[in-house]
Amino acid sequence: MIIQSHIADLPTPTGVMRTYIHRPVAEGRFPVILFYSEIFQQTGPIERAARFMAGQGYAVLVPEVFHELNPIGTILGYDDAGRIKGNADKAAKAVESYDTDNEAMIEYVKKQPWSSNQIGAMGFCIGGHLAFRAALQPQVKATACFYATDLHLDTMPSQPGQHSMSRLNDITGELLMIWGKQDNHIPTSGRVEVYQKLTEQGLNFTWHEFNGQHAFMRDEGERYDPQLAMIGYQLSLDLFGRTLHTA
Repeated sequence: MIIQSHIADLPTPTGVMRTYIHRPVAEGRFPVILFYSEIFQQTGPIERAARFMAGQGYAVLVPEVFHELNPIGTILGYDDAGRIKGNADKAAKAVESYDTDNEAMIEYVKKQPWSSNQIGAMGFCIGGHLAFRAALQPQVKATACFYATDLHLDTMPSQPGQHSMSRLNDITGELLMIWGKQDNHIPTSGRVEVYQKLTEQGLNFTWHEFNGQHAFMRDEGERYDPQLAMIGYQLSLDLFGRTLHTA
């Protein structure tokens, strides 16, 4: 499926949020995926992943997750400077601000002629957490979280009761949780904690752990695992195919 890409600058309570949109060229209304990047924002690997999903028949929106803290168009490098800046931004942005970001995108897609208003979310690394955060929105019917960082930690600023794991009762859609066993950012104890809480809440979720390192989906660098990446995409497409193609 041939795709096109364009930009929308969306107003939010914390400032303009540049959002990159990748969607089929063909006429019609398509399910929407809110796609959340790593701390580096829309790098080459993130753009390619989003375009891949768009090519399967989805309108994919990639927001600049730290838009309040950087000039529009900022892309951080996969280097020490980029990691330091990205982690500083993560520590500076209140988790509640992601809710208003999500609301802005949802309101935007509701008005677009190419949107079927069937909405899912997907993300890698901190983007896996932000996809999980998007699942708190009642309009989000399915969410694919890849090695979601900080779910088991209290390191992202939030008001009491606002940590993502404190609001599990707001999740009504289906979750797909994908992890790497060799991920040095998310230890076994952290994964076990998340699994137990999702189970205790009675959420509808699927859980997969693979022999992979952190960022195994990123098609740059020594941790990339193409075979695991393909499995991850297939699992995501199965999830969205079952949940977002209904009236």
